[in-house]
Amino acid sequence: MKNRANRRHAPNGFTPGFILMEVLIGVMIFAIGVLALGKCVNNCLNAEITATDDQRARLALENRMAEIEAGVVNVTDEKMEKLTGMFDGMSIRQKRTPLKLKNETDKILDGLNEIEIEVSWKSAGEPQSKRLSFYVYRTN
Repeated sequence: MKNRANRRHAPNGFTPGFILMEVLIGVMIFAIGVLALGKCVNNCLNAEITATDDQRARLALENRMAEIEAGVVNVTDEKMEKLTGMFDGMSIRQKRTPLKLKNETDKILDGLNEIEIEVSWKSAGEPQSKRLSFYVYRTN
């Protein structure tokens, strides 16, 4: 019996080295799970930032289109400007292309223009942009 008591076995019959290995493997699996969860949270945050930037760009395009259609902003030549306020970090480029279209009597329609607006910004170090093109008819 004394020989058996000297063997340093755990009560369930496992050696302390085996229990230590079980604990190390469990900690390793837990650490891998925490790292994977951290990567998922990072991806979710990046997706939210991208969606917010996209929404801001669409709003900037919508605002500029309304300004041009209302006649507040006159588009003559290609113009680039940096936006401020809510749109900080974004720049907008606008360009007008006169269209030489004819009506059914072969008369040229003066005042018909294609307006192209592009908003560009950087997201996560990568350049991003949104573009909008529409037609405006102005009679002089």
